[in-house]
Amino acid sequence: MRRVFEDRAEAGRALADALADWRGAPDTVVLGLPRGGVPVAYASALGLPLDVLLVRKLGLPWQPELAMGAIASGGAIVVNDEVVRHLPPGSDALASVRQHEQRELERRERVFRGDRPPLDMRGRTGILVDDGLATGATMEAAVRALRKLGAARVVVAVPVSAVEARDRIAAVADEVVCLSAPEWFSAVGQWYRDFGQTEDAEVSELLEQAAVRAGGEKP
Repeated sequence: MRRVFEDRAEAGRALADALADWRGAPDTVVLGLPRGGVPVAYASALGLPLDVLLVRKLGLPWQPELAMGAIASGGAIVVNDEVVRHLPPGSDALASVRQHEQRELERRERVFRGDRPPLDMRGRTGILVDDGLATGATMEAAVRALRKLGAARVVVAVPVSAVEARDRIAAVADEVVCLSAPEWFSAVGQWYRDFGQTEDAEVSELLEQAAVRAGGEKP
């Protein structure tokens, strides 16, 4: 199905309809991938706690788009053995890049999480939400990281995805909810009329609003 969404909020409301069976489910958390996934997750409004799962790619210093792995909230790390095994003997590239990206992840955790406790997914279901999937690389890292954090079940929900990315995630997640997977796909933004950048302040504000919406309970 080909569909263009007005904005991330409208996409989130459409996702909520597709996720209706999860409304109010026990031991379930909706997790937006900052930044663009958070407005979509917030608009889903499933009556569930809303939180964020931060993921930082560990790119090769000389080829940043090629990932050696990824780190995520809660100290999870996913390593791409196929890339790492081709590093020169004795190389500290992985450790060096991880240290740099860990600092940035911690900075964003402080910005987005504030005084809320660290993410605890042990025995819980996580519904991972983003505004779309182009390659699926970041979402795959998020799925694998969520499992390392002890999640019992991982559901991925996106408004739009490239077919190849959707299939890639279907191989690692327990369930994938994708509203649209057009055959001709060049970028996520082409499927939104308004695809403006989501700022850190908006993410923080939506998380605070979600806590208030939940009756004052912290996500």
